[in-house]
Amino acid sequence: MIADLTGKAALVTGGASGIGRGISLALAGQGADVVVADLNHDGARAVAAEVEALGRRSIAVEVDVTDRASIESMVGRSVDSFTDLDILINDAGVIGAPGWSERDSPADEDWDIVNAVNVRGVVMVSEAVSPMMKKRRYGKIINIASMASRYGSIDLPHYNASKAAVVSWTRSNALQLAPHNINVNAICPGMLWTPMWQQIASLRSRVDAVPEFKGLSGREYFDKTIESLIPLKREQTPEDIGAMAAFLASDDAKNITGQAIQVDGGRVMV
Repeated sequence: MIADLTGKAALVTGGASGIGRGISLALAGQGADVVVADLNHDGARAVAAEVEALGRRSIAVEVDVTDRASIESMVGRSVDSFTDLDILINDAGVIGAPGWSERDSPADEDWDIVNAVNVRGVVMVSEAVSPMMKKRRYGKIINIASMASRYGSIDLPHYNASKAAVVSWTRSNALQLAPHNINVNAICPGMLWTPMWQQIASLRSRVDAVPEFKGLSGREYFDKTIESLIPLKREQTPEDIGAMAAFLASDDAKNITGQAIQVDGGRVMV
């Protein structure tokens, strides 16, 4: 069976919606039990129920990945429920402080929260989980970066910079943990019609310098961007990202580490 995760336990931060939900369900579909962790506890509970409907065990945990005490509590609850964690998915992420989509350029608070969640949050959660993986000499850590990590941005430089940092951290952490038989990789998703991209599309349809793109609805802007930038001419889905995460979390990927893998319809070719 490809990507057989039977008997494995996974922790997914940012698991309440979008890509995190897609990954949680994909891992469960391949046999893993899943801790669904998110600041949105109600959303996490809903996804945990979906995991259980697939026949796997699941708990929902409220977590703030910018707070070490909250992270330690999340890890403690995970271990209480599943004894060990075999898989960590660092998906929790933001694109700015409240009101970011109404600003034509990022404010200081946008830089601060993006760095705290997207970069430091990934690092702190990894540091909290990796000691138990090191003891067992087994673990799979997968960080969700973005195709935005590969290029610059006029309107969202803070977000692009944070995702580039996630790719760099992935490589450093892979070197640190390789002697302990732990794989660390990143996935760089492309264009998915998630709540985050809905806000991006709304912003860009308002301020985009390309005349024919101005004034479009968010979805129209999204579709036109796919048509103009994505070689395969189709959007990506949370299920696409979940399938890649399940593969990287499995022993089929035992010799893959330190990589940032594009799942973006060909937008970035490296």
